[in-house]
Amino acid sequence: MKRNVAFFTGLLLTFTLAAACQSRPSPAASANCDLGAGKTIKTNYSSPRMKGRKIYGDLVPFGEVWRTGANEATTFVTSADVNVGGKTVPAGNYTIFTIPAADKWTLIVNKKTGEWGIPYKYESDELTRVDMKVSKLPSPVEDFKISYSKSGASCTLQIDWETTRASVDISAK
Repeated sequence: MKRNVAFFTGLLLTFTLAAACQSRPSPAASANCDLGAGKTIKTNYSSPRMKGRKIYGDLVPFGEVWRTGANEATTFVTSADVNVGGKTVPAGNYTIFTIPAADKWTLIVNKKTGEWGIPYKYESDELTRVDMKVSKLPSPVEDFKISYSKSGASCTLQIDWETTRASVDISAK
């Protein structure tokens, strides 16, 4: 009898955990860029939903470090040295954060990896900070999205959500 109870308890726990992982409110997503000659960039993030909320300047405050997505901090992995907005980022694994503002964003490339994302207490691990361009999207974007737009041997990292796009150019060194 005890064996049956333990078995069914374990089975119930397994199904509960599986269901919880599948119904995550901010699902995992990724974006990739092929810079050519075997040089790649990969970004893993969690994609929150707008759900009728005011995002920038409210849910995501202006002037404060944001984990740039939800859940775990967003990763930035490059297989080669790259130039991000005019700053050198050596090949490796990093975490990216942003500081949104109405007219300009700042991208933070941080050497510390594996953290949850907030609160931000990793200033001493920063590799660099880079200015990002901000533009208005023609229509609202419900699902937070990071993507790369390729042009020749470079890519533009784009962060889209609500009616805002923040972007920065990246090229191989």
